[in-house]
Amino acid sequence: MNGIEIVQLTKEYKDIRALDGVNLTIQPGKIYGLLGRNGAGKSTLLHMIANRIFPTSGEIRMDGESVFENDRVQGRIYCISEMNCYDADDKVYKIWNWVQNCYPGFSMEYANQLAGKFGLNIKKKPRQLSTGYNTIFKIVTALATDADYILLDEPILGLDANHRELFYKELLANYAERPKTIIISTHIIEEIADLLEQVVIIKEGQVLLDLPIEEVRKMGYSVTGKKSEVEQYCSGRTLLGEEELGGMKTAYIQGEPGEIPAGLEAAALDLQKLFIRLTNS
Repeated sequence: MNGIEIVQLTKEYKDIRALDGVNLTIQPGKIYGLLGRNGAGKSTLLHMIANRIFPTSGEIRMDGESVFENDRVQGRIYCISEMNCYDADDKVYKIWNWVQNCYPGFSMEYANQLAGKFGLNIKKKPRQLSTGYNTIFKIVTALATDADYILLDEPILGLDANHRELFYKELLANYAERPKTIIISTHIIEEIADLLEQVVIIKEGQVLLDLPIEEVRKMGYSVTGKKSEVEQYCSGRTLLGEEELGGMKTAYIQGEPGEIPAGLEAAALDLQKLFIRLTNS
């Protein structure tokens, strides 16, 4: 399988270019983090993969076939987002019956098991559910479809800490049971960092970074100490950013630390901090 190939993808809304010539390959059997600031184009990209909106130009292919107006290909993709593609006046279990017609691999037994773990009342209608339980309903539906590609746009919206932890646990269990491609787009970066195998960062409609998580973790580090000593150490190095407090300074530096002089303290730059520094620069 070739995965999803995105070629010169552009989307324009009047005078706004949401995506600008994006080239990206989503490899099969990996968990991706799709990261970007508000308005970067993340949701636009996911909605185009899911055939919900169409590009101004460019292509998206799955295993060589266009994803647009292609029921066979779309039957392998499931996307959750704030955009609802079901009747909110139907009860949850009735919506699952409808989903089962579109996704033959949908497991009603598994969906009911997950509903029990999350405390989801499947006899309620989505419009009767809180924001958190609406999210849970969407998560459970996505995991139960057994789709080859699951696209999760802000999948923890409204979830409390316990439900978020349960979601991460069940997502990994689902992935281990049958590997698939999962794309997670969220602003809560520090919580998903340990789930990810590949990181894609979009900035202003273009791909800024597309790397395995192991390589991303080696991209930067921080050094803290007296201002003069930090500035001396940073000479000739690539700065991602810096902060000062009193006579102390923290510098965020691209690359690997190597040997650190006495008096300075080095720390790994976590994914969220690296994301902030890269997208602010």
